[in-house]
Amino acid sequence: MPDKASKTTQKGLSKAVEKAVDNFGEILSIIEGARVRAYAAVNRELIEMYWEIGKYVSERVQNGTWGKGIVNEIAKVIQKQTPNLSGFSPQNIWRMKQFYEVYKDNEILSPLVREINWTNNVIIMSGKTAEEREFYLRLATANRYSKRELERLRSSRLFERTMISKSTNINALLSEKYDGLTALRDSYVFEFMDMPKDYKEKDLRKAILLNLKDFILEFGKDFSFVGAEVRVQVGNRDFYIDLVFLNRELSCLVAVELKSGEFKPEHIGQMQFYLEALDRDVRKPHENPSVGLILCAEKDDMVVEYALSKSLAPNLVAAYEFMLPDKKLLERKLKEIANLTQGE
Repeated sequence: MPDKASKTTQKGLSKAVEKAVDNFGEILSIIEGARVRAYAAVNRELIEMYWEIGKYVSERVQNGTWGKGIVNEIAKVIQKQTPNLSGFSPQNIWRMKQFYEVYKDNEILSPLVREINWTNNVIIMSGKTAEEREFYLRLATANRYSKRELERLRSSRLFERTMISKSTNINALLSEKYDGLTALRDSYVFEFMDMPKDYKEKDLRKAILLNLKDFILEFGKDFSFVGAEVRVQVGNRDFYIDLVFLNRELSCLVAVELKSGEFKPEHIGQMQFYLEALDRDVRKPHENPSVGLILCAEKDDMVVEYALSKSLAPNLVAAYEFMLPDKKLLERKLKEIANLTQGE
């Protein structure tokens, strides 16, 4: 064990380091800023190189000069001449070609692709539509997402949820503090569920259970399924909550009530009752108060506002749909995001 004198010396050194950081913090900030700018400059050059290679390959394939086999030859030559250089497999060279072809005619987006790394570009490039690619490009540029963060947002269908939402806080999407929860409070898209025309709430619950993995991806991050038709006993009566989840990030139970019709103010009273029962009899001592989510086929925002105005319980009301938004809505939402990212 270190003796008392040694501990005193270590403590003195620690204080000296802290004092130095305080005195020279501005210099450290200058160094960090330069490091970030240097990395960004290197990344832009790398993406520019991939762009030029993609353009070169694309033009020769288009005019019939090259066939698919030539790319394998290129990859072999590069590997032989520069054995320590990675990133030039045949598959990646074809990606460079696709990269150039996807963005070559888009003067707005082509500068953005140079602001994110190649891995994220490849992920975004796999999007189904131009609108989806633009959406994630703008978010990734604004927030500097890691590969893992970007993949999580795409797997949770953030694009579809944001586009269909009437009141999504786009400023929150562009914030570095965005945690993915703000986009979940207005609407959901259950395109993965095949519902009959005149479905009932029990049909909706059954469809959710059959597609539970997709439902949780749509629901948001860190949700674990607790149960369906969860029984709570109050007095001598039994009551059943449609769905109950546990959110690890919020450390709380989330009660979900399914409504096949329009939102009604009395739904709030029912949910408050369920939340009280969960908090008294089900919630663990270390968990936060339970949250309620009422999922309705339709909702009037003014009715929701009035119904929630005096509610003490943490309730949310969201609408769900079974189809993705139309192209005009996508274009309008993308324009909002574009204006914010461009500082307009």
